[in-house]
Amino acid sequence: MDTPSLQSPLPLKFSQLLFLALAGACIPLSLAPFDWWWTGILVMAALAAGLNRAGPKHSFLLGWSFGSGSFLTGVSWVYIAMHDFGATPAYLALPMTAVFCVFLGLVPALFCYAYSRWVRDGKAGRILGFAAIWVLCEWLRGWLFTGFPWLYLGYGHLHTALAGWSPVVGVYGLSFWVALSGAALAQVIIAPPSAKRPSVVALLGCALLFGQGYLLAQNEWTQATAKEPLRISAVQSNISQEKKWAYTQYWATLELYDQASEKLWADSDLVIWPEAAIPALYHSAQSFFDYIAERAAANNSALITGVPTRFDEKMHNSAMVISGGEGIYHKQRLVPFGEYVPLSSYIQGLLKIFDLPLSSFSRGGSDQAHLSVKGWQLAPSICYEIAYPDLIAQSARDSDVLFTISNDAWFGHSIGPDQHMQMAQMRALENGRELIRVTSTGISAIVDHHGNIRTRVPSFTQTALRGEVYAREGSTPFTRYGSTPIILLCFVLILCARIGAKQSPRPS
Repeated sequence: MDTPSLQSPLPLKFSQLLFLALAGACIPLSLAPFDWWWTGILVMAALAAGLNRAGPKHSFLLGWSFGSGSFLTGVSWVYIAMHDFGATPAYLALPMTAVFCVFLGLVPALFCYAYSRWVRDGKAGRILGFAAIWVLCEWLRGWLFTGFPWLYLGYGHLHTALAGWSPVVGVYGLSFWVALSGAALAQVIIAPPSAKRPSVVALLGCALLFGQGYLLAQNEWTQATAKEPLRISAVQSNISQEKKWAYTQYWATLELYDQASEKLWADSDLVIWPEAAIPALYHSAQSFFDYIAERAAANNSALITGVPTRFDEKMHNSAMVISGGEGIYHKQRLVPFGEYVPLSSYIQGLLKIFDLPLSSFSRGGSDQAHLSVKGWQLAPSICYEIAYPDLIAQSARDSDVLFTISNDAWFGHSIGPDQHMQMAQMRALENGRELIRVTSTGISAIVDHHGNIRTRVPSFTQTALRGEVYAREGSTPFTRYGSTPIILLCFVLILCARIGAKQSPRPS
């Protein structure tokens, strides 16, 4: 009997494309808010089985179908951002969202082509090679065209035993396990009896790694410091996106934050306002900030707010300490077409046709200091940045606590805020640090160093988050080394699979 690697490629059928599109569409079920973590394994098993005998060109199309399906369901909130809050008519927002998702689907398509063309037919290619190249696919998507680090498979294991590995290998390491388990399961099902043993061993190995996660979870990589807990309060303004930047609402917004904070100063060491809380440049609202700083200082409290700033003719999306400390942080990872326009000199005229609300922020530097408040070092990030594992790991070093502000109103009532919150929780777990997350509409929460939400307030309500955070010191392996070890491992595995593929006879 021929082994799978010697069988001729099968012709491509529309039913295969449809099946893998539906399989890809199930990826979000493994993530928040559903958290059916096992669906990630089944989805990857379906993909591995679908590519088992497909030629490189057919694999590309199958991967494109799979990837497009996953993004069409997983980031469907892009339509809400465009249509509901971006004033883009439905007849434009719908096809633009579809084009965006289909474009993102090209990255899994490239993965499938490379897997089928260079990796699959080696001795270790169908299982180890599959997992390794999938992780490199996720990693590539994290920086290509400034990056779109969404829908990583590893996030589905924030609350499983596998989470114990997070401080060691990060979310990419968890994604590796999911893809490995799926590929092994596929081979157990479809491989001939004489070729099942390696896949059974791999599946048992995955089960062993899963169980070891329980043991690793007992290890405290970081330690609590002697500092007294920091009493924090955060204003969740619940100002809708359509009102946020309306000129007629400007003074009402100032009054809202003033009155909401007045109730918090007395019993808070730190009060926090969300991303771009005041819809004006800092220098334009400086008299208001001076007044607020006096109110905070009179109560021996500190204030951090998100606010747009301008320095040397460059605009930044910033987080600033207004009172009780020092520091300003400019956002480094900007959202394409939301905070800056790629190739704007070439396409700005075209975008005017669509009447999209664009901004022109500049990136902050990569060597920015922490925000300092009452002797605490806060590692800041703004909105989208919390999705970048290595960016947060670098910032977490020598910090007391992680700190992120966001404006999730763009997501509306979608799965977007839950996905975003899950990423923030993973960053806390990876780095063994508590995390403060403040948003304008939710989810606002305090997360412990194990990635569990300790305190949160209801979304889409005007309220205040109150609680305490505890400083921690030390570093997890992931904080020290980031994703470099797992990415290097994947390159080595692919190289080994490639060498094995060259040595294997190929079908004529």
